[in-house]
Amino acid sequence: MTPTAKFCLLAISIVTGSLVAAAQAPNSGPSRADGDPNSFIDSSPLSSAPASPVADVRANRSWEFAPFVNYGNGIGGDRSNYHFLSLGVEAGKILTPPLHAGIFSGQFQYAVNIMPLWQAYTPAPHNQIFVYQGVTYNEPIGGGTYTGFSLTPVIFRWNFLTHSKRIQPWFQGAGGLIYTTHKFPPEVLVPHGTPGGTSVWNFSPQGGIGIHYFMRDKRSVDLGVNAVHISSASLGDRNPGVNASLQFQLGYTFWK
Repeated sequence: MTPTAKFCLLAISIVTGSLVAAAQAPNSGPSRADGDPNSFIDSSPLSSAPASPVADVRANRSWEFAPFVNYGNGIGGDRSNYHFLSLGVEAGKILTPPLHAGIFSGQFQYAVNIMPLWQAYTPAPHNQIFVYQGVTYNEPIGGGTYTGFSLTPVIFRWNFLTHSKRIQPWFQGAGGLIYTTHKFPPEVLVPHGTPGGTSVWNFSPQGGIGIHYFMRDKRSVDLGVNAVHISSASLGDRNPGVNASLQFQLGYTFWK
């Protein structure tokens, strides 16, 4: 197993383990007050009076503002040697009170993010042999570092209802847009001004899981794992895209 694969497996294990631990944390529930068999004291962290950073954010339906860094790899075939790095900031708002649906109980959150720096690292330019309609071609292929920015205006996140005082697990689905200064992903090079096989605009539908770990009130360290598809939707002559990439996000959230 490669070092990258080991890191990916470790990160997924940490996030998944946190989700399970948070979901299974015991709820102390209501207890009788001393001397009064008919009265109860609700010591549950899900009570109306917030008793933890997680409960406080849940009760206030807080805003979040979070700088973050992403790093990831392409998956499968010749995309496995693609690497991605981005820096950005996210803003979001919890929109609903807790909605109860068994183990899926939680709150709905809407968020957006922008990455002023988005980079993809691909193999250096090289020649590659193609066979098309029985004819063999040896054509130059682009490559190297691709730079641009990304905007994700639609992030639908579900924050699971948890008894943990510090861990808030979530899962999400999102859709974004990526612009690069050169057509991405690399394809057969063509003369300047001639339509190429790909596009400077790509879409990035994605989904993932993660956790907020609250270090103190209204401050959390965040870890997420997202599966991201990159595609131009045939804005170029062809749509080779990056069918799958696994990207890890580390951030720090300010809750308001």
